[in-house]
Amino acid sequence: MRRIAALSFFLFTAVVLSYGAAPPQATPPQVVTARAVLATDAVHPDQTAKMAVVARVQSGYHINAHIPSLDYLIPTRVTFQDSPTFSIQKVVYPNGTSRKFSFVQTPISVYEGEIHVGLILNVDSSTPPGFYTLPGKFFYQACNDQACLPPTSVQFVASIRVVGSTVRLRPVNRAIFKTINFK
Repeated sequence: MRRIAALSFFLFTAVVLSYGAAPPQATPPQVVTARAVLATDAVHPDQTAKMAVVARVQSGYHINAHIPSLDYLIPTRVTFQDSPTFSIQKVVYPNGTSRKFSFVQTPISVYEGEIHVGLILNVDSSTPPGFYTLPGKFFYQACNDQACLPPTSVQFVASIRVVGSTVRLRPVNRAIFKTINFK
């Protein structure tokens, strides 16, 4: 009889506690993808090269521009891991589009669809020919017209081929680089 009472009490307690337990937290959806591309098929040591981070924002969402319209908005930004071979000399963010949403009284500057962030990459003079990678992160906060997701980032890796200084470089990804004002 004591066993049945103890078992009943244990089951009753487990059922009551399970009702008060928080549901498992769902991982927020990843609404942005990012990749890095170069303006040429390779780079030379001791030179600069143009690179772009191409980010795609899922339809129905927007992300805040790099220079947000309001102080409390999270800016979009691109970072790279430190590298002895490559350094970033300049980052060129696109202008945002001014949009009005139900959750804010004034229009705010946002990115939607595909955006191109331009970068000027310095290649160290002592870099031997070969294939290299440069890991990066694209930080953002995605929102739809009703709510915002927590700030997050998506990782990407730039693949860079370094060739000797006498090797001719060929332009690639022209359509992307036409959209970036490096001036």
